[in-house]
Amino acid sequence: MASPFEDEDAVAGGRLTIVIGDDAPQRLDKALAAAVPEEAALSRSRLMKMIDEGDVLRGGVAVTDPKTKVKAGDEYTLILAPAVDVATLPEDIPLSVIWEDGDLIVIDKPAGMVVHPAPGTPSGTLVNALLHHCGDTLSGIGGERRPGIVHRIDKDTTGLLVVAKSDRAHHGLAAQFEAHTVNRHYMAVVNGVPSAYDPRLRGLKGISFEAGGILKIATHLERHKTDRQRQAVVWHSGRHAVTRARVMEDLKGGAALMECWLETGRTHQIRVHMAYAGHGLIGDQTYGGKKKVSPKLFGADVAELGNSFPRQALHAASLGFEHPVTGEMLEFTSPLPADLVGLLDALRRGV
Repeated sequence: MASPFEDEDAVAGGRLTIVIGDDAPQRLDKALAAAVPEEAALSRSRLMKMIDEGDVLRGGVAVTDPKTKVKAGDEYTLILAPAVDVATLPEDIPLSVIWEDGDLIVIDKPAGMVVHPAPGTPSGTLVNALLHHCGDTLSGIGGERRPGIVHRIDKDTTGLLVVAKSDRAHHGLAAQFEAHTVNRHYMAVVNGVPSAYDPRLRGLKGISFEAGGILKIATHLERHKTDRQRQAVVWHSGRHAVTRARVMEDLKGGAALMECWLETGRTHQIRVHMAYAGHGLIGDQTYGGKKKVSPKLFGADVAELGNSFPRQALHAASLGFEHPVTGEMLEFTSPLPADLVGLLDALRRGV
């Protein structure tokens, strides 16, 4: 079963691998509760039940005592039970369909739409919309008539997403995401302009520049120690994450249109990495950082527009993969949505 989470490398074959981070609670149950991705929707009580039922393994051996002492670097495997019917209902929600055949569908997702139902968002999601749109054309994923989510983009990120309609497509797409052979390019509007000549940027651990001025950011990422909604850059735990980016347009030296592409697919990866580099995304209330759109450079009205932009300025602009059934190479592109076009026009116009 492929992962329904944005970090599509975290889950494979119905198993979730957890590496205990630094400063984690010493008890197994508490350490797992602190470390599992929020997107996994594994409550403390669910984790306790999994421990009791032998579904938490270390070195292939079940650990059934929730009070077991853990230490940083310990690796645990959680056996995820097959999905059961959660009564997700079809909803007649308009979709922008870019491609569709009997095995898969490519969607251009709008801002504000959650991909997968979860506690707090049981309806209004892409899955609800797909259940209505696809109807009887879904041939079944894991024995259920449902769409197969193999990757995610954040609620307020727009752009391209591929979803499996058949079991064979589900497995084939999941294998490509696991092997990092899917091409995913994003467009982002960031504060400041990253430069290979910036000594601050060159001095940051994990930052390098490749030919053509391409910025490479290579770190580990894991959930923030104190804020479950955030991811954090770490070095001795977490999961390896690599982002590359280049400046497509310098906007008066105070902002930039960036093309970003992923080597790995971790939760919030581009947002976290650009913030770590000191060039957080405009509109990103979680990771945006202290940099703001400058009234001196852009004028008061444009600065207000940029600094109050209602979502992270991020768009999944292109998606390429091999059709998991026919073997055909497919490439899709999505133009910038109207709100990002308006933001860029205002930044170009400035004072």
